[in-house]
Amino acid sequence: MLQDEIVEEIHRIREEYSRSFNHDLKAIFADLLLEQAESGREIVSLSRKRGLTTRWSRRSRDIGRDAM
Repeated sequence: MLQDEIVEEIHRIREEYSRSFNHDLKAIFADLLLEQAESGREIVSLSRKRGLTTRWSRRSRDIGRDAM
């Protein structure tokens, strides 16, 4: 199988990062939240908005009460 140097580097960096937190997901998540807060960039939520994603599916229960 072909080895991609970029993918291998990403795996190595990810493993080092995880090891630095003793593979503790809660600690990794807390660190990522801190980095996000310190970045100063606008945070956008990509969560599903009820009624918008199924508007054209003809399922009135997903469109919302105003369409009934």
